[in-house]
Amino acid sequence: MSLSLVDSHCHLPLVATPERNIDSLLIDAAEKHVDHVLCVAVDLETLPGVLDSAAVRPGVFASVGVHPNTEGTHEEPSLERLLTEAARPKVVAIGETGLDYYHSEGDLSWQHARFRTHIRAARECGKPLIIHTRDSASDVIRVLREEQAQEVGGVMHCFVEDWDTASAAMDLGFFISFSGIVTFKSARSLQEVARRVPLERLLVETDAPWLAPVPFRGKQNEPAFVWHTARFLADLREDSFESLATTTTENFFRLFRTAQRVAGAGA
Repeated sequence: MSLSLVDSHCHLPLVATPERNIDSLLIDAAEKHVDHVLCVAVDLETLPGVLDSAAVRPGVFASVGVHPNTEGTHEEPSLERLLTEAARPKVVAIGETGLDYYHSEGDLSWQHARFRTHIRAARECGKPLIIHTRDSASDVIRVLREEQAQEVGGVMHCFVEDWDTASAAMDLGFFISFSGIVTFKSARSLQEVARRVPLERLLVETDAPWLAPVPFRGKQNEPAFVWHTARFLADLREDSFESLATTTTENFFRLFRTAQRVAGAGA
């Protein structure tokens, strides 16, 4: 079986530039065996670009959702709108959604209401959730339980929380995804969590254009760089790189059940 990796969370339209378009980024990714990419939505206004990124590219999938920090003049997602968009071809998930108490302050009841709307949409359409959490882990887990998110499961994206949070999320059927942050020298406690997550619950991502892994820290991130995060995790866990790449790819397709694997990738 040949090597195959998945970037389980990135924002392709934000990574692309006039000099390096999406197709060029994907060519570079394929050279690092990154054959599949999930392009994640953050609001409804830029959703067409996310959908277009996936529409004509076999290895690219899309999600539908509104980021917890998106507010102000942006359109608020209704249950009906999320379900309509989730029915589009190649949309494999709802999100990213969740709670963020770091970037937002004051009365955050609107964040909680939006989060619950996303969970209800996921349950109704039967697609998994992509969860964002920052300084809000206990409330995120509580809301997931209250809304019975275990019916669809999902992924705790760009995970930076403690083991108790990871364990609680996995008890609800969620996967744990690590970004380039886990490669940072300052991320010792996170690395300990990454050692403990069972391989069958592990995903890797870039969150590009942000959070480039070592040795590219401080530069713009891109899907090809997930190779470095996967390599770091394999060494950290004393797993073989081939085993980690193969299993995280299989994990992706187990979770995102409607995603269709590119013929020949990893075969």
